[in-house]
Amino acid sequence: MAWGGLIDRYGSRMNIAGKDRPVTLFEGNTPLVPAPKLAEWIGGDIDLYLKYDGMNPTGSFKDRGMTTAITHARAEGAEIVICASTGNTSAAAAAYASRAGMKCVVLIPDGKIAYGKLAGTLAYGAQVVAIRGSFDDGLRLVQEISAVTPIALVNSVNPARLEGQKTAAWEVCEQLGAIPDWLALPVGNAGNISAYWMGFSECWRSECAQLCKKPRVKRPQLLGTQAAGAAPLVDGHPVDHPETKCTAIRIGRPARGDQALQAIKESNGIITKCSDDEIFAAYREVARREGVFCEPSSAAGLAGFKQQIAAGTGPQPGQTVVAVLTGHGLKDPDSAVAEAVAPVTLDADLDTLRRYLLA
Repeated sequence: MAWGGLIDRYGSRMNIAGKDRPVTLFEGNTPLVPAPKLAEWIGGDIDLYLKYDGMNPTGSFKDRGMTTAITHARAEGAEIVICASTGNTSAAAAAYASRAGMKCVVLIPDGKIAYGKLAGTLAYGAQVVAIRGSFDDGLRLVQEISAVTPIALVNSVNPARLEGQKTAAWEVCEQLGAIPDWLALPVGNAGNISAYWMGFSECWRSECAQLCKKPRVKRPQLLGTQAAGAAPLVDGHPVDHPETKCTAIRIGRPARGDQALQAIKESNGIITKCSDDEIFAAYREVARREGVFCEPSSAAGLAGFKQQIAAGTGPQPGQTVVAVLTGHGLKDPDSAVAEAVAPVTLDADLDTLRRYLLA
């Protein structure tokens, strides 16, 4: 059967309004890619898979939550939606609002957003406001304005967002045929790790036998990785001026931080931080070894796995590990170009090309 989007596939298990008239770009059903060569680089003799959510319609996992958030907002009568964003949320909100015939307003931190993300947001027709402040300042402002106006807030503080994002856990179970031993992902505003835990918990309680060929009674352990310059959950306090080249997780006050830490605790998991150098190393290796192009922040979970396996505290040999790649590499083309070897320039003749290739 043709794929009809997340609400069509999983709507009976979603707590949102408007399921009979979903706003969809046919998101979800993203690849689960075996990654044996990357597993060798990480070490630990693990069975590694990549949940490539950068293959969603606007290039990130945010589409999962935005189909439900916009569907619910329209059903509730909203005509305008608003969000604060480091980039991916803004593109998803703008696209789904456009699909629904709604106006979208986006607050971004001035100069702190990758152009690949801003380009999509503008193309979809959002009203973009750059603020002299951080993402956390923007989130505070959109929460305040939505509290005193009929404008619907579609950041991950909106419960409807997690109703869509939790579906990624169900897809992992279906595609793998089992619940993995470990799941790793980047942590910024902490909505996605919270949503995955919701999804795995619901699967574990009542749906696992239907989703999995090999049902288990154990949920996965979670590994959440923050960038070292923006690691409030690891450091134990808010970060007023978060700094990292990983723009998608440059957040100092995660809106769902407490929920994420509870998920880590319940899963007997790990919350850690990695340097930009460690994250960018994983970003390069996943593309060069497996042909999978993600944005830099997406590779944080892989960097965290490598760090923890080296420390002897991560997955054990033979365990099944899923790393979530949250965004496509074309969301941040500047980083890709900066990390690459510059192209050579040659005269356009065969002998010159032969000498260069055979040197």
